[in-house]
Amino acid sequence: MPAVAARPLPTLFLAGIAMLAFAGNSVLCRLALVNTGIDAASFTVLRIVSGAIVLWLLVGLRKRARPASGNWAGALALTLYAAAFSFAYIQLDTGTGALLLFGAVQLSMLAFGLVRGERLSTAATAGLVLATVGVLVLLLPGSTAPPLGSALIMLLSGLAWGAYSLLGRGAVDPLAETADNFLRSIPLVLLLALPFVGQIRWDATGALYAILSGAITSGLGYAIWYSALRGLGAMQAASLQLSVPILAAIAGVLLLSEPLSVRMLIAAVAVIGGLAIVLKARASKIRT
Repeated sequence: MPAVAARPLPTLFLAGIAMLAFAGNSVLCRLALVNTGIDAASFTVLRIVSGAIVLWLLVGLRKRARPASGNWAGALALTLYAAAFSFAYIQLDTGTGALLLFGAVQLSMLAFGLVRGERLSTAATAGLVLATVGVLVLLLPGSTAPPLGSALIMLLSGLAWGAYSLLGRGAVDPLAETADNFLRSIPLVLLLALPFVGQIRWDATGALYAILSGAITSGLGYAIWYSALRGLGAMQAASLQLSVPILAAIAGVLLLSEPLSVRMLIAAVAVIGGLAIVLKARASKIRT
């Protein structure tokens, strides 16, 4: 398999922009919940609605007809991901949340493969164990541990996104399917927000962050990513996503003055390093 560096510059540029967008979702959500008056439920609703609008506009601009390709299972997984993501970030730092989310997504997809009969090499197994230990290190009690409830909610968000990714495997038109699922998610996310009607609050800045998260870092971000994927192999795409928690953590430090604890650094090295070992081992297996 060719190395990522061998890919054409436009592909790498698009992939880099997409990774910044994915990290931007964590940054915008945390900024909104910490620095503005918006609540998590309102943020989620605005994100889903604005994302649906932009994705449908992008699909509509294409000069070819397409059948509706979303499904309610995908919409439910998307809704659970987005809602849990927002509520978890009420208390989690940007980098911690992104690491938990990313770790849960990748580990859940690896677990699915194991259940389906995939066999990992010794190196891949060691990497999987290392990544799992990294997540556990982050959750262990202590003065620098993230709030356990919020951490578990973010893990749920990651599991939901992993399920969404698995449900969308083999999609003929991933952008159209994502647009359909965002549209189907609107009534679901409104229903999910009903118990929080009495707590709804927002301001113009918070609403702007939510709309940017839906329209730009979600809607446009997914469109750019799907364009980049045409020039990337599966393992290369997965490897590039290793950068997202790092980018989110750096942004959290620069924009929100969040600290980087020794626990967070150890967990990040273990999770990202372990997953990198798994991806490298699986790529080597495919080549042979």
